[in-house]
Amino acid sequence: MTATATRTEAGRRNGGRRLVDRVARVRELGIVVALGVLFGVTGAANPGFLTYASLRDILLNSAIVALLAVGQTLVVITRNVDLSVSSVVGLSAFGGALVLADNPGVPIPLVIAGCVVLGAACGAVNGLLVGVAKVPALVATLGTLYAFRGIDYAWAGGRQVNAADMPEGFLALGTRSVLGVPLPALVALAVLLVAGWMLGNLRAGRELYAIGSNPEAAVLAGIRVRRRIVAAFVANGALAGLAGVMWAARFGTVDATVATGKELDVIAAVVVGGVAIFGGSGTVYGAALGALLLSTITSALAVLRVDALAQTAINGALLIAAIVLDRLLALRVAAALRRRRFRDAR
Repeated sequence: MTATATRTEAGRRNGGRRLVDRVARVRELGIVVALGVLFGVTGAANPGFLTYASLRDILLNSAIVALLAVGQTLVVITRNVDLSVSSVVGLSAFGGALVLADNPGVPIPLVIAGCVVLGAACGAVNGLLVGVAKVPALVATLGTLYAFRGIDYAWAGGRQVNAADMPEGFLALGTRSVLGVPLPALVALAVLLVAGWMLGNLRAGRELYAIGSNPEAAVLAGIRVRRRIVAAFVANGALAGLAGVMWAARFGTVDATVATGKELDVIAAVVVGGVAIFGGSGTVYGAALGALLLSTITSALAVLRVDALAQTAINGALLIAAIVLDRLLALRVAAALRRRRFRDAR
């Protein structure tokens, strides 16, 4: 009897997980369809939108946001959020650019590694505040958003690092292409594939979903919740540090204002990509597609000569629509799971 009950309960959990995964795939497919329609309509209105140069710019514009969205997803699925990512990007971008400008002979890989470590350290601060000190993530990361930016301003002291101050080899990282694909996009794709595989196949990844679904049950199940939350914030910070390197390499001109306000674009990409803002569901693939969709919309609106204020309003409307859709889908999934449990109980 006990074995039968255990198998029944396992079947319910697997059925629920399959249902949630199916909903996530539908959300991601919807984004792909939206991208296809957007490219088709805008390309018909302005054929220049479908040229190689235009598509390359879209990939470059979305690469950094996609990279940040992958890291943010790791945090959001644990029922938390990191508002400080833009400040971490700015801090690592300026720090890396300053080291390269003041020390011409320093190895570029060493600078990249240092920026990633700097970002990871900032993420560890957030993780300790949220996972160990139990400070609400919204409050903790809002505080570090300003704290890290303040450190950046103090470090910069009003100084600006220009492209002429940095080595050509470093700047090439932001513009070089491999088989026609920009290198930053390939880096974002590699990070996306690794993170997606880890979330889907490793125990640590599945435990992040368990924490977001029900933190109390995760503790009772023996999951080291604090450690996992800290690890998610550290990984997010490390990716923000890498994004800072990509920002400095691509734009060349770096000061203490780098990436100000970018956290809103990242959160919008995550939510539009189908990652539940209340945790427990979503994929990094959806978040990356959300970043690509938002970047494409921005480019399309610019091509169609839509006013900049209208572009902001449209992005805000998309974010609200994504949150409403996410809530409706969550209610539908919950109702379907209740019906399935009721049928199994009979």
